[in-house]
Parts: sequence; C-alpha cells; structure tokens
Amino acid sequence: MFIGPVFTREVTIAPRRERTFIARAVYGGLLLLLISTAWLVMTGTQVITDTGDFSRFGASLFSLMAPLQMVMMLFLSAILAASAVAQEKDRKTLLLLLLTHLSNSELVLGKLLSSLLEVLTFLLISLPIFMLTALLGGVSYPQIIRVLLVTLFGMLACGSVGSCVALWRDKTFQAIAATALILVLWLGCWQAIGVFFPDSQWFGVPVSSIVAAMSPWQAVLAAARPVIEERSLSPLVLLAPIQGYLITFAAITVLINGIAIFMVRIWNPSRELRQGTPEEDTWRKEAVAARLKREEAEKKAARGQLDNSANPYENLEHNLMAQESEHPDLHPEAANSEKGRFKMDASISAAPGKVRHVWDNPIIWREICTHAYGRKMFIIRLVYFLLFLMCAYALHLVFVQHAAPTLMQMAGPMLPFLILSMLLLNAQAVTSLTSERDGGTFNLLLVSDITPKEFVYGKLGGTFYNMKEVAFFPMLLCFYLYWQGALTGSNLMFLLIGLWVLYFFAAMVGVHIGMQYSNTRSAVATSLGIVFFLFIGIATCMWIMIAFSGSFEAQLQPFLAFVIGGGIGLYVSLGARNPSSAIALASFACPLATFYAITSLLLGQPHWVFFSIVGAYLFTSIAMLIPAIDEFDVATGRTTID
Repeated sequence: MFIGPVFTREVTIAPRRERTFIARAVYGGLLLLLISTAWLVMTGTQVITDTGDFSRFGASLFSLMAPLQMVMMLFLSAILAASAVAQEKDRKTLLLLLLTHLSNSELVLGKLLSSLLEVLTFLLISLPIFMLTALLGGVSYPQIIRVLLVTLFGMLACGSVGSCVALWRDKTFQAIAATALILVLWLGCWQAIGVFFPDSQWFGVPVSSIVAAMSPWQAVLAAARPVIEERSLSPLVLLAPIQGYLITFAAITVLINGIAIFMVRIWNPSRELRQGTPEEDTWRKEAVAARLKREEAEKKAARGQLDNSANPYENLEHNLMAQESEHPDLHPEAANSEKGRFKMDASISAAPGKVRHVWDNPIIWREICTHAYGRKMFIIRLVYFLLFLMCAYALHLVFVQHAAPTLMQMAGPMLPFLILSMLLLNAQAVTSLTSERDGGTFNLLLVSDITPKEFVYGKLGGTFYNMKEVAFFPMLLCFYLYWQGALTGSNLMFLLIGLWVLYFFAAMVGVHIGMQYSNTRSAVATSLGIVFFLFIGIATCMWIMIAFSGSFEAQLQPFLAFVIGGGIGLYVSLGARNPSSAIALASFACPLATFYAITSLLLGQPHWVFFSIVGAYLFTSIAMLIPAIDEFDVATGRTTID
C-alpha cells in the first residue's frame, strides 16, 4: 500500500487477533448499553406523553454521546500512538527499521496509522449506533456527520502529537506524560480564552469562532448543534460550523507529521549513546597506552630482552602521577603490585566521575538516584505546574463569580486536573515495569537476590517520589476550598484521605498490570485505560442522573447493567492472567461502591462517599498488592501454574 509495509503488516495481521473482534464488539455494546441505561433512567422517573419527549431525549442523549466519544477517541489515539513508537525504541527495534529501505514518510505514517487502526474501526462502529439516535428525533444526519468528522480530525492530530513526541523523547514515560500534558494544556488554554474573551475579536474574527476552530471540545459542541440551513445538500452549508476546525486540524496534522518525517533520523538513534568529554577521552587514551606499554615491557622482561637496571615503568609512573589528583584509583604503585594493576584496569573500564554507592534496596535507589526516566523530567514538572496555576486561577474565578458555588461549578476546573494527576501516577508506575522488560533488565532482576517486597515497594516508592509534585498540587487545591469555606474540616480530611487512596490505587494498578503484561503497548493501554475509563464512567453516570432524573435514590436498577459490566471489565483487566478470589470480589465491589458514592454525593452525604470509596478502592489495592508480593514468581511469569 502507498503508506508502506508497516501499515500493510498491521492491516494484514489485525484480523487474525481475537482481541480485535472482542474490542469492537465491546465498544459497540457499551454505546448501546449507554443508550439503554439513559432510556431506563428517563422512563423510570418520568412519564412519556408525546413524540416531543422522544425528541428531547434523543437530543440530550446525542449531546452526551458526542463529546464522550470525542474524549475517548482523543485519549486512545494519543496514548496508543505514543506507546507504539515508544515500544519500538525501548526494544531497540526502531534502529532496525531505520536500517531498512523504508523512507521517513513510510516509517512515520506507517507507525501512526497502524497504531490508530483499531481506534478508526471504533469510529466506524459508532456510525450506525449514532444513526439510531436520529430515529428518536431531535437529531439530524448532518449533525452526526459533523460530529464524526470532528472526532476523526481530532484523532489524527492527537495521534500525530503522540507519535512525534515518542520519536523525539527516549523514554516511554516521558513520551506518554508529555503527550497527555500537551493535549490538556492545549484544551485548557483555548477553553480559558473562550471564557475570558467571550465577546472580543482578534484580527476582525470573533474569539468564539477562533476557539471553535482550535479546540476539539468546542468544535464537537458546535457540530452537535442543529443548523437552520441543514436542508440544503451543499457541503459548504452542512460543514459551515466546523469548516475552520477541519482546516486548522488538517494543517496541524500535516505540520506535525512533516516535522516527524524530517527529524526522525536526526532524533534517532537514541541520544543516550553519548560520547565522553574531550578530557575524559584524552585520559582514557593515555591510560590505555600506558597499560599497553607496561604489558609489552613485561613480555620483553620475561624473555630477557631488557636490562634489569632499566625501569620499564618510568613513563607509566610519570603519566599516572600526573593524573593522580583527578583519578585516585590510578596510583603509581599500580606498576609494582598485582592489586594496583587490577585497580588501574578497573578504572580504565569504569565510567569517570564520582562513585555512587547503591543502597541496600537497589530498586528504590535506581528509581530515585538515577535518570531512569530521562534527563528532561523538569520539563514535564514545569508544564504540570503551569496547568496547576491555570486550574487554581479558574477555581478562584468560580468563587469570585459565585458567592456560594455549587458542587458542579467547583468540579469543573478541578476534575480534569485530578484525572490528569492520576493518569500520570499510573503511567509512571506501569512504565517503571515495562522499561525493565524492554531494556532486558527484568529477567536479570528475577535471578538476583532482590526480594519481592524490595521490588514491589521499591517501584511504588519510586513512583510516588518521582511524582511527588503530581500528588502535592491537587492537595493545595483542596486546602484552597477549605480556606474559601467550601469544605468543613471533616470534609477536608475525608477528601485528602480519599484522594490518597485513589492515588495508591492508580499506582498499584500500574505495578499490577506491568508485572502481568510483557507487551509494553498492551500494558500501557490497559493500565491507563482502567484509570481513564473509571473516571469517565463516573462522570457519565453523574451526567445521566442529573440530565434525565432528579430522583437519585431509586436508580440502581437502570444502572445495574453498568455496574455488572464494569465489574466484568475490571476483573478481565486485573485478574484474567492471575485470578484470585480477592480480585474478583474487588472487581465487582468497586463499581457498586462507586455508584453508591455518586448517589451519596448528589444527596449531600459526604461521609458515605468517603467510607464507600476508601473501603472499596483500598481493598482493591490490597488485593493487588498481596499477590504481587506473595505470588511474585507467578505474577512475573518466572513460574507457571500447571
């Protein structure tokens, strides 16, 4: 095919995988389940009297499904594209692709589209399901086409960002974290511009039109709204609300891929293969030359070709004494003792610089004291800090504009930031395991004397140490709510404890999935998918409850399918490869406890929210932690169960 053999191979082998068809069926089933649940909620609490009720239901349902699918598709496309390229780099197979006759465009576009193939099939599956909503009324076919086009162009742009960043950065975590931060920062900036300059004009163009052309969120909302002239079959009329968006994101996609195509062989091979400084190279050459002279002199002396009065090590001693102050391991006595010779040989082979002593637990030492996840981590921390400032200012504006803001008004700026923090924690945890596998060090650790407790606790401790800012800044927002009087002292304690339980859950999911999956792309997608879809599912349930009903106490029956389906999905993700009764119980208890927490929150009962969330997610975390330690050999695949 014109894109190249990389994409051709993926198209050829994708139909041979069972999970391809399972994933398609599950995604279509989830959309149908969402429609059915919303209908049951509405009919269970309201009386349907005329066709107008059907139309209002169809319009409300479409306004929910359109942005929900857009958010899911953007997340999946960005993460899958970044993890696909990062896996090639971690396993050093990208170097092999660079050695082939593949052109830069075939390599970049082939990896991009092959990673997006599954997500593109999801979009096609959603087309007939969205068409069903038009049968209810309140939704036209041009609206559906516009929404799917907005989602498609956003997917291509986000996937291009993930692929380009992964080709640029050397570490998987840096690629995933940078991709997520770029997307959130982009969406947040344009959302803020739309809020701060609602009636302004830039270069004669209304700011609202510019924001709709630059933000996928605003574009999908504009695409979902009906247009009076939709009866016209002219493409210019049908696509008028999103023309600027389509042009902008097509240009962004072309630009990002153009940069990746031009720079792929400049960024790669990895820049980790660095040369030493000129001083280090000069010293090494002199040391090696001195050793060769010494060995040659010893051979001649053994053959009786040298005068015993001559000192064959005079030049050697002179050279080594000159370097003694900088390299104390090379002492002049190295010429006259076997121990000294060994020290000199070791110094020549060792890396120059100060010797670093490893702690008793080398796992936590590596996570904290080395550049295990790249040397540019400060960039990720800086961008995250900028997002924190934006979120804090947006939260401050909520209190300025509203004397007594509601829960939803306060959650608006905080919820995306909290979800991002948990995704970053989860990404750090899972990549700490996948990097060991892809780097070939995981099997070496398994044959060492490192205990399971040292390994698991070391990875968890390193995750929280490296992501300490990620966990700390959301706590500041909680204290700000308390300072503004939105939280009482007990509610603040509930919120902080619950937040740390969720952080521990997110980190433990990453470690658990990383130990069970040997494929980096599958591990990253599964781990991040659990955390992402968990919170997206919570937000979706809350939206359905508020939009279609005001009675929160009697909604268990409509959401029962969601609860059971969520439990099955969680069990398949967490316990399919290493099943246990504790994980099975936790998998089905978490969705039920989450539903109870949602209803308690909407009813104004924060203490029940605290007990249900802490009880369910802490139990789930422990259910993953104990097998990770007690059944370490089985979980890592070192020992199999017959």
